[in-house]
Amino acid sequence: MDPLEEAIVISFDESGNIDSGLKAQAVAYCQQIKETPTICRICIEKLRFCKLVQVQFWCLQTLHEVIRVKYSLMGLDEKDYVRSSVLSIACSDDKNVGVLEGPAFIKNKLAQVFVTLIYFEYPVIWSSVFVDFLPHLSKGAAVIDMFCRVLNSLDDELISLDYPRSPEEVAVAGRVKDAMRQQCVAQIVRAWYDIVTLYRNSDPELSSGVLDTMRRYISWIDIGLVANDAFVPLLFDLVLLDGLSEQLRCSAAGCISAVVLKRMDPQSKLSLLESLQISRVFSLITYGDSELVPGVAALLTDYATEVLECLKRVNSEEAKRESTKLLDEVLPSVFYVVQNCEVHSGFNVVQLLSSYMATMKGISTLKDKELHHVGQILEVIRTQIRYDPAYRENLDSLDKIGIEEEDRMAESRKDLLVLLRSVGRVAPNLTLLFIRNSLASAVSSSSDRNVEEVEAALSLFYALGESQNEESMKSGSGLLSELVPTLLSTRFPCHSHRLVALVYLDTITRYMKFVQENPQYIPMVLAAFLDERGIRHPNVNVSRRASYLFMRVVKLLKANLVPFIETILQGLQDAVARFTNTGYTSKELSASEDGSHIFEAIGLLIGMEDVPLEKQSEYLSSLLTPLCQQVGSLLSTPTDSMDESSAKFAIIQQIIMAINALSKGFSERLVTASRPAIGQMFKKTLDILLQVLIVYPKVEPLRNKVLSFIHRMVDTLGASVFPYLPKAFEQLLTESEPEEMVRFLVLLNQLICKFSTLVQEIVEEVFPVIAGRIFGMIPTDAILSGPGTNTEEFRELQELQKSFYTFLHVITMHGLSSIFLSPKSRGYLDRLMQLLLYTSCNHRDILVRKACVQIFTRLIKDWCTGPNEEKVPGFQRFVIEAFATNCCLQSVLDKSFEFRDANTLLLFGEIVSAQKVMYEKFGDDFLVYFVSRGFPAAHCPQDLAEQYCQKLQGCDIKALKSFYQSLIENLRLQQNGSLVFR
Repeated sequence: MDPLEEAIVISFDESGNIDSGLKAQAVAYCQQIKETPTICRICIEKLRFCKLVQVQFWCLQTLHEVIRVKYSLMGLDEKDYVRSSVLSIACSDDKNVGVLEGPAFIKNKLAQVFVTLIYFEYPVIWSSVFVDFLPHLSKGAAVIDMFCRVLNSLDDELISLDYPRSPEEVAVAGRVKDAMRQQCVAQIVRAWYDIVTLYRNSDPELSSGVLDTMRRYISWIDIGLVANDAFVPLLFDLVLLDGLSEQLRCSAAGCISAVVLKRMDPQSKLSLLESLQISRVFSLITYGDSELVPGVAALLTDYATEVLECLKRVNSEEAKRESTKLLDEVLPSVFYVVQNCEVHSGFNVVQLLSSYMATMKGISTLKDKELHHVGQILEVIRTQIRYDPAYRENLDSLDKIGIEEEDRMAESRKDLLVLLRSVGRVAPNLTLLFIRNSLASAVSSSSDRNVEEVEAALSLFYALGESQNEESMKSGSGLLSELVPTLLSTRFPCHSHRLVALVYLDTITRYMKFVQENPQYIPMVLAAFLDERGIRHPNVNVSRRASYLFMRVVKLLKANLVPFIETILQGLQDAVARFTNTGYTSKELSASEDGSHIFEAIGLLIGMEDVPLEKQSEYLSSLLTPLCQQVGSLLSTPTDSMDESSAKFAIIQQIIMAINALSKGFSERLVTASRPAIGQMFKKTLDILLQVLIVYPKVEPLRNKVLSFIHRMVDTLGASVFPYLPKAFEQLLTESEPEEMVRFLVLLNQLICKFSTLVQEIVEEVFPVIAGRIFGMIPTDAILSGPGTNTEEFRELQELQKSFYTFLHVITMHGLSSIFLSPKSRGYLDRLMQLLLYTSCNHRDILVRKACVQIFTRLIKDWCTGPNEEKVPGFQRFVIEAFATNCCLQSVLDKSFEFRDANTLLLFGEIVSAQKVMYEKFGDDFLVYFVSRGFPAAHCPQDLAEQYCQKLQGCDIKALKSFYQSLIENLRLQQNGSLVFR
């Protein structure tokens, strides 16, 4: 090896045996050689005499790069040399050159070099490139293979629309195709025919490669060159002849598919499709595991799709009849393919069937043949949505494999179930009949198929509900009135399987509107949810889902269930008892976490005013009393170990969740006005649960659950909850962590929004504590962002800061701004104003800035009754000199204030409104300072300042906003030196 060859071999070495320094030197040396002016000659000489594939690849890769990047810099002699040399190598003229005998990646690289020359030179410079190549095909398989690789590369690199192309590439592709059509396509097609005919038996792999290349070109060459009396019989002969290689037969089928997919006017396409006599290949799809089946399946799908397009687009009745005839002929084979063959064209088949159903929508009455096809489509859907029995155990236990299979099926079903809804709209009775028969068949099917059959049938019935309008769901029109009762009364042999149980419960829930209108079926619904098919199901995932769905059913049926309350409570007795059983472990509770849905359902039932007071009190007491006793017992019982404590905390947490859920069924009006005795029971419960905060003040999960219950009691008990709040606040404020404070602020916001000034004393009492702690955590003159702040601690502080602004906004907007002026809070007023001012000017969250501007506007209204009349000494001066100048002018002049942003425009509107309010409250005091000091500092011309005064004194806030935006934009331009005012 010479130095270059040695360097190339070393640079390509991946064995790890070469010293890294030596390898780096080799790479550098190769790069140095690339820069020499004679690099093209060096590469071609190496290709002629060197047999090392590393050297061959490096030379071809270098040639490709040089031609692609430096073609315009190459001299005419160099271009001519490269052109003739590349053609010579590709056509095997030089017997010393071994490129065509090398591996596929070397030949593909040579083809890429060849195509790069075509890109720059055909047809203007090298007009005879294809004509020059064709005579060499007689040299045999190696040259023919190389010619195919060149054509394939030309398609990949330039012509195919499967890849994104630049406008320049599209223009070059058009130029190349036009020249080829005019000059050589006919000769190339003739060569393809001759090669396939000659080599079909002796070298089927070569013939297959030629056909694969031809398939790429059929879409843009004259279709008459292929769809003729010579080529079509040859292609069908290859497909149909048993004994030929399956690869060759598949390639021939691919070419016929390309002919079928050729873009043409619908009448010509219909004639072409009819002439193909596609029925000749129908029998081939029964070949079982043959490699030919996918190719034929794709051909039939493409053919049916094109026939359907013709049916849509042709105008004459005769053409429509012919299209329908061809479609009726091919569809049974398509149905067979999708149900029996392992093919990768499933999505295309679903598209085809969806398109077919779309054409059926316009037909008022379906004929027998069409009804038969629709029935077959339903059968296809059922087949495709059915799980493989091989995954039965995985799906029941829902292990990793089961989860993956369930996800795969969910994705696969999307288009199929959309198709089902289309069928349901076109042929509703046929669809319902099919589902009824599917259910009947599933129930009676053998045990080895039962699970998958039942699950598929129930899934079909569930999905059909989406295509049913509310009226038909209520009335149970057609077979629906038979199907729903059948569903409710059927006990499937495989109901213990998770998949079947889940879809059964979901399906019942989906058709609950029918039950609502036909209450005679309520006992059957209750039985399904309360027995082993639902809440008592042995699979915990099913029982959880059943609890949730039952709660939804109760919400819908509600009043209809009053006569059944005793039955329901008795049926739920076991589930309820779990929460009062002292021997019930935290592990068992966590497995039944959705037990809170059961309590919510019970609450919805017993919380209705239709239930007599005595019964309501009895029901509620029977639930609350043991739950509260359980909490009391747990709070008073010491624990010896960490595990015991964790178990205790989990049980208390579950009980609080259960009581919380139970209370959702009771309205504020009922517990405070019409039946205060019920409210008293919840007050006692609240009193007991507040003890949790005292006994376990630092157990965060318990604090969160108690806090959630307080939220619920605020909604349920109304103002009667006030006496309990001081005790709760005292405990909740013992923790000063940002996360805890955020939750506490949310509670206060709820109270203020609900009760407004009624909670003034309560909020006034806690505000100084809150302000003191928050000001101790967050700065008043810095924004919590930037480098080093992407930590959990800083994120919590950011959330606290944002929550504090919301809290201040809620206080101000609900008439409670006097809280800031109370004796205990007054000491924080200055820091509060500085924080609001800084934030309104600088915070990166525009909506936070907007809230702060709104706070200032409201404070001006509350604290300033007129010029020189103010509740807070110095506030007017602060607003005029600090807020107006910094926020309303300087912050808006900053280039970061982006008027094209929607939220920024909202902030700007608030800033303009604030100016209007300041003028109304302060009169000339505001105007003189803002215009005489603020505007000159911003270099605002006098005439524009005068116009601002006029707009501000007017009544049109919209005109003021528009003018002020224009003023700010002009001042910005002036600052940039882009505008001179006149």
